[in-house]
Amino acid sequence: MLTLFHAPWSRSSRLVWLLEEIGVSYDICYCDIARMDGSGARDPRNPHPDGKVPALLHDDVLVTESAAVALYLTDLFPQAALGAPVGSPERGAYLTWLTWVAGEMEPAFWARISGATEGDAKVRARYDAVIARLLGALERGPYLMGQRFTAVDVMVGSSLAWARDFCPPSPALDDYLDRVLDRPANTTATAKDGTPPVVAEVA
Repeated sequence: MLTLFHAPWSRSSRLVWLLEEIGVSYDICYCDIARMDGSGARDPRNPHPDGKVPALLHDDVLVTESAAVALYLTDLFPQAALGAPVGSPERGAYLTWLTWVAGEMEPAFWARISGATEGDAKVRARYDAVIARLLGALERGPYLMGQRFTAVDVMVGSSLAWARDFCPPSPALDDYLDRVLDRPANTTATAKDGTPPVVAEVA
């Protein structure tokens, strides 16, 4: 049994999408989380040690953090062909992309959104390097791993969707987003995502 502990409109949304791409049976446990705007609170039902999402429970096995959950699922269901199995020539690139999202791309996007890229040349260079890496990969194929759609595209596509307004104008990025977000599994996942959180009012 697979159970995804999920908070609507959060990082766990992309794992709903990935599970739909895999096409396996799973349950969603909708949870509250403490959000950056001060709303929400830790949900006692959520087994994540930090009270965050995603958390995946597979029978008695708990997996947390988006990259780890994505890797666990694609290894568990290799028939979905959304990952790269151990021993595959693509395995190194696959692991690199998965961990790059959390380690480089998302921090760079948050720096751009917060305005930190405007006052620090090193932070700006890190952001520029992220954009260059995305564009370079898209020059080589319609997807980040080349010719086939993988879990990397779920991870990157979901993050790029919320950060698109903070990225430079680019037909390549726009076409890529249209290509990945228009997939039927993402449409189904969006319907299952849940009600957007209520933003706390600032006194």
